[in-house]
Amino acid sequence: MSITHLVILLIVVVLIFGTKKLRNIGSDLGGAMRDFKKGLEGEDKPRDEQRLQADPPAANPAEHKQPDSTESK
Repeated sequence: MSITHLVILLIVVVLIFGTKKLRNIGSDLGGAMRDFKKGLEGEDKPRDEQRLQADPPAANPAEHKQPDSTESK
């Protein structure tokens, strides 16, 4: 693409959307990128309340013995 193609494309985009709408789109896109970067930085440093806790120790298997279906009655 040459410079003239880009200028014509820019003029068409401005005519379709208008300058105010393009400014809003630009600021929304910038805010979304900023929030995304903050989210990525937050993943590396987990907060205390976000940390997963270990499962409680398993109960003694002898206490929860299920009857065997092959046993005769």
